[in-house]
Amino acid sequence: MSSEPRKLKICHVITRMIVGGAQENTLLTCLGHLRKGHEVVLVTGPSPGREGRLLAHVDFPEFEIVEMPELVRELNPVRDLEAYGRLKRFFRERNFDVVHTHSSKAGVVGRFAARAAGIPVVVHTVHGQAFHPYEKGWRNSLYKLSERLAAKQCDKIYAVAQAMIDQCVAARIAPREKYMVVYSGMDTSRFANASREPELRRELGIPERARVIATVARLFPLKGYEYVIPAAAELIREFPDTHLLIIGDGPMYDELRRRIAGLGLTGHFHFAGLIAPDQVARHLAQADLLWHLSLREGLPRSVVQALATGIPAIGYRLDGTPEVILDGQTGFCIEPEKVEQVVEATRKIWRDDALRETMGRNGRELVRERFDWRRMADILEAEYLALAAAKRA
Repeated sequence: MSSEPRKLKICHVITRMIVGGAQENTLLTCLGHLRKGHEVVLVTGPSPGREGRLLAHVDFPEFEIVEMPELVRELNPVRDLEAYGRLKRFFRERNFDVVHTHSSKAGVVGRFAARAAGIPVVVHTVHGQAFHPYEKGWRNSLYKLSERLAAKQCDKIYAVAQAMIDQCVAARIAPREKYMVVYSGMDTSRFANASREPELRRELGIPERARVIATVARLFPLKGYEYVIPAAAELIREFPDTHLLIIGDGPMYDELRRRIAGLGLTGHFHFAGLIAPDQVARHLAQADLLWHLSLREGLPRSVVQALATGIPAIGYRLDGTPEVILDGQTGFCIEPEKVEQVVEATRKIWRDDALRETMGRNGRELVRERFDWRRMADILEAEYLALAAAKRA
């Protein structure tokens, strides 16, 4: 009798494939399962706007990708019902063994459609919460109710950080035993091998001897730029050789440029824009420190990437951030919205090169142990196979 694992028909569903952490996680999971010989289909909604299209920027083996225009990120009852109907028909026609949904909207619509279509194994990954302290009360109530109902339609819920599980259990989305942490994997080797490139620094306009703080995030509300600018202004007064490298794009671009110019700091900020994912490592390697000041996050992939590159990080003690920024070991975790704490933590690192180097080494070790993408894909494959076997028993 063959001991080879059964080959599965797997469908991943996500709202959009912009350049972002949840999207990269989903794509790498698809690639990991294709590598094991499974049949994999990716269903996505459209990816408009300045946040880019991930699939246009990365090389990957050819596999089936289906774009459904009905699957949109915004709340839209008409489109959401259309997406539900189309997904249900698609799932029935293709007879998948596993449907794995990602992100809140695709997670709700997709789980209901998959269960109605009779898919044997339905699972979901929480990459970040739709409900959070900075959202309107009525929206939080709606999101929590939707998540509770959707949780009943699936067999298992994965989360990219333990904090996500704790929040879901506290919100009574589902019992704790329904959840499992699967840390978000990435190709860490590219970051570990990146190095300082004087020519790239010159292209970015960064002085040769500048101390550089990088941010990697969409230029979008709640991503922390309202704290980055005042913290940078205060720090630059004390350390004039400090420069900021902003990696990313989004709807706040013009507003941020105006605020920076109003403070007379244009020469200290360098906007790399929306770069290809395979260029993020090169850009991070030009920095000495990462600031991750987002108020809403699942597991901050930019922090993992910075640590893999060998630079420490400073971030707010929110969501999955403390699981990556181990306070005092791989960087500093501070209280949300506290600009003065950002400055003080940076001051400690700027004044102590040995501390910065030790934190960088600790970060590289943590990433090697926990965040390899193949490990993530293998864990999920084992989960699928176990759930499918239990359904057949």
